[in-house]
Amino acid sequence: MSKRFSRAEVARHDSETDCWVIIDDSVYDLTSFAKFHPGGRRVILAVAGQDVSEQFHALHNSVRLLHKYNPRLRIGKLVDSDNYSGKGKKQQSSVAVVGEEEKSEFGAMVPFGDPYWYQGYRSPYYNESHARFRAKVRAFVDKELMPHVHTWDEQGTYPPDLHERAYKAGIYGAIWPREFGGTPPEQFDAFHDLILVDELSRCAAGGVLWACFFSFGIALPPVLSVGSDFLKSKVARDVITGKKIMSLAVTEPYAGSDVANLRTTARREGDFFIVNGQKKFITSGMQADYLTVAVRTGGKGMMGISLLLIDRHAPGVTCRRMKTQGWWSSSTTFINFEDVRVPVNRLIGKLNQGFLAIMLNFNHERFLGVIACNRYARVCLEESIKYARLRKTFGRRLISHQVIRHKLIDMARQIEANQAMTDFLAFQMDKGVDPIKLGGLIAMLKVQATRTYEYCAREASQVFGGNSFVRGGKGEKVERLYREVRVNAIGGGSEEILLDLAMKMSKL
Repeated sequence: MSKRFSRAEVARHDSETDCWVIIDDSVYDLTSFAKFHPGGRRVILAVAGQDVSEQFHALHNSVRLLHKYNPRLRIGKLVDSDNYSGKGKKQQSSVAVVGEEEKSEFGAMVPFGDPYWYQGYRSPYYNESHARFRAKVRAFVDKELMPHVHTWDEQGTYPPDLHERAYKAGIYGAIWPREFGGTPPEQFDAFHDLILVDELSRCAAGGVLWACFFSFGIALPPVLSVGSDFLKSKVARDVITGKKIMSLAVTEPYAGSDVANLRTTARREGDFFIVNGQKKFITSGMQADYLTVAVRTGGKGMMGISLLLIDRHAPGVTCRRMKTQGWWSSSTTFINFEDVRVPVNRLIGKLNQGFLAIMLNFNHERFLGVIACNRYARVCLEESIKYARLRKTFGRRLISHQVIRHKLIDMARQIEANQAMTDFLAFQMDKGVDPIKLGGLIAMLKVQATRTYEYCAREASQVFGGNSFVRGGKGEKVERLYREVRVNAIGGGSEEILLDLAMKMSKL
């Protein structure tokens, strides 16, 4: 049980040999730490015995530092700290019951920091099952991802057991069928999928998310939708439970969005396909156990394309990690296939009919990108608001300057418009509207979401100034997200390709 201290008691510990401080509702003994402080011990001694919450949060990435130092330096809590909110108010419940206005607030309640239905507004889409699932995912992200993603990004990797930990938490298998080990929440629908991606994306580390949580989400669906029972039994359960990793391999050095003209070949010889060619920019390729590979088995164009399930460790498959601008944890990979023998029973779906499966798979990949990018934009806005509330320039808080306020509301108006369209599309998907009909709208919204994200990353960088240029620290999320803008704007179909697709689908 934590010890309890009054503010008066903390104030008596104000010397070089006895130095305590208050951060939020907790008391820390910094006596031995002061000499190791990066800013020098005088910085600590100047505030000994005081509440330093405002200064601490203004200057540091508080979540990561508190996670690191709490076990060593935290000695107790303030008296009457249970209702502490950071401003002397009772903390509001974070349990949402949608439709009961007085209980429908969830999260930190930073204006525009979460979707509208988190912040007291009613919704025709979300129910109690969604609210419970949201709380589950947020708890996982706050504990298992937020304190670590900066370190993982710097290391260029993440713990291999994260897959299975996420599965045991009820997160990893949440959108998959129970018959293959999935753990969908009760009353599962498209909005649970939306919530999962949105809440995971709060960690603002696309490399970790795509490598661990999202890559198999675009590699496995073709197996489940058109694959044989043999293939489903071979890979589905192990992939869904986090025991095996799966990646999608479509893009090539000469064919990105132009999938119909890919060059990797699979020539039939008896009971095997002989695969030759290259794949490029393959997310999580270095860790993958299985690859869903688009190959040419027939003539030119889209009607000559098939999908194969290939073991990444098979003879003739070689992988090389690529150095990238962002997504440092995702191990973006160049893969070479040289006379790789693939049994014919690894064919996913029918011969020469893989193109449609790829195109329908793109819908979900792009929708996933919409959700993630809009949350990245929202993170940029939320971090900017929190920083602008604390940072002072010319004797005033940054948020008091009209030019900053205009930046913030310009970010918010785009984010909230995207959110409304995202909810609309999730509703259409849930009601079974033809995926081909939705393809153009999803493509259009994907461009809108990535452009909003790019705008918000830039404006957040302006708000943070030099702090957005430094890896780590107060501007950590903004700096990392700025590096990841381009991969989100290009991946899943470049803006130019998607805008053209949206126009074609409109039949103008």
